[in-house]
Amino acid sequence: MAAVNWRRIYRAFREVLWNLFLMGLGSVVCAAAVNGILIPQQFLSGGFLGLSLLIYYFLPVLPVGVFYILFNIPLYLFGWFFVSRRFFIYSIFGTAFFSLAMEFVQVSIPLDDKLLSSLLAGIIGGAGSGIILKSMGSAGGTDILSVILKTRFSVRLSTTILAFNLIILAAAAIFLSLEGALYTLIYLYVSSQLINVVVTGLSQRKAVFIVSAASEAIGKRIMEEVHRGLTIIQGKGGYSGAEQRVLYTVVTFSELAVLKQIIRKEDPTAFVVITETAEVMGHRIGNQPHW
Repeated sequence: MAAVNWRRIYRAFREVLWNLFLMGLGSVVCAAAVNGILIPQQFLSGGFLGLSLLIYYFLPVLPVGVFYILFNIPLYLFGWFFVSRRFFIYSIFGTAFFSLAMEFVQVSIPLDDKLLSSLLAGIIGGAGSGIILKSMGSAGGTDILSVILKTRFSVRLSTTILAFNLIILAAAAIFLSLEGALYTLIYLYVSSQLINVVVTGLSQRKAVFIVSAASEAIGKRIMEEVHRGLTIIQGKGGYSGAEQRVLYTVVTFSELAVLKQIIRKEDPTAFVVITETAEVMGHRIGNQPHW
């Protein structure tokens, strides 16, 4: 009979607790934005939460959280088939946490100015959504659709959310007011940017191309001091026709300053191109989604 690996069980249990904690914390933060700002100001949100709020404003027979659960049921099928079983199960917990938080997290945020309200709601709501997406699940709604498109087609989370919300903005302009739709747009934009900041943060990778006569010295210091691998590409100068070596490496945002110091010291005349990456897959340097 095989021995029980208690260490592995402990790690799995700790991972589950951490993910549930992230979803719970993010749900509380999002609920504070909804109950503290969106509902008092009669703003909408994005996706199914926005649809739930719109129906609630005109037909307040059920709590917003209940409407939200009902609209999420069809999306769970997509989460089950197109992402992962783990994501599906965690998302059920996320939706439950968020719906409960909508009922019990009742806060008052004393802001009368609608512009400031939309900005603050975007900051709070985006931070909460980002915290949830740092876990292995989501709070349901368009989060599930966004993760499906992210994993299948590498579409940014914020791009999917913002595009999908055009329908909600149109509904806000028709059924509420054009002013309300514009304030909702501000909220959605700020929220989408905060989601990217929280989910990506300092894990954003930078791709660096270096053309230098001191490429050997620069490459050696990159491997020894930055502790990153690199690829040497054989190139040829378009004007001079001289053979050149191009260094290609991928570093984290926090490592970029050290890399630039190395290049300046070894060759101040080096030609350097630094580009952002949407996603990196690979050992140690990868930042691919965990869903």
